[in-house]
Amino acid sequence: MTIIVGLVITISCMLGGFVAMGGHVAVIWQPWEYVIICGSALGTFVVANPIKTIKDCGAGIVEAFKASPPTEREILNVLGLLFALMKELKTKSRNEVEALIDSPNDAAIFQRSQLSANQDLVTFICDYIRLITMGNARSHEIEALMDEEIDTVRYDRLKSYHALVAVGDGLPALGIVAAVLGVVKAMGAIDQAPEILGGLIGAALVGTFAGIFLSYAVIAPIATKMKVVREKKIRLYIIVRQTLLAFMNGAMPQVAIEHGRKTISTYERPDLDAVESEMLAASAQSAGIERKAA
Repeated sequence: MTIIVGLVITISCMLGGFVAMGGHVAVIWQPWEYVIICGSALGTFVVANPIKTIKDCGAGIVEAFKASPPTEREILNVLGLLFALMKELKTKSRNEVEALIDSPNDAAIFQRSQLSANQDLVTFICDYIRLITMGNARSHEIEALMDEEIDTVRYDRLKSYHALVAVGDGLPALGIVAAVLGVVKAMGAIDQAPEILGGLIGAALVGTFAGIFLSYAVIAPIATKMKVVREKKIRLYIIVRQTLLAFMNGAMPQVAIEHGRKTISTYERPDLDAVESEMLAASAQSAGIERKAA
């Protein structure tokens, strides 16, 4: 929503200022200049990127427009799941814990967390719970492995951002290409009246304007918003990392959860009461599952 509001403000101020200077908005509408610029940008984008990145870029743009970083509810779901799993690690046998992480989609603990839409994160959690259950993994080794995997996740998630930035960086040059083609056309009418020749040159210069405007006022802000949203989603992995490392180093589940909570930005961090309520709910669910099993 903020992207749309920002674009409306930008375009309104740009066109309003142009009209206030005595310009005519109709002059800026040169559809073939925009076809040259946008078509060339799209073509180079397709040439430079694999299909997976192209599709992911579309998904990233949708995420940017929706501005859908993890909500407080999603963060609490992750913390509640981690608390429940750490309690299981303390009270259950290795075989019982492995049964949970081998089929997370069927386990009540994972179903309650409502993380089925984020299978990558679920897999990340299960992989490191599995390493903890093995019993011979050192915390510093797990930390290095987690850091490497999170860096890989970040690299993959930001490929589309870098691809979009590359397109934005090339748009001013493509605008010059469109302007040069317009000048070439104008030179073919050099014997025409000044009014006609001036109109052709003005139309050519629209290409330079459009390339720069689309680059810095449209593509670059959308790419930045995409990066911000995806970086916030990657923050969930950092929460898992800090929580599990604290647990491996001997912290009680309640204390380990606080280690994870502290990695969240202050203005997005759930308060202690909300986290405690989530832990109580997770404990109650675990107790209910045990009673049913008995």
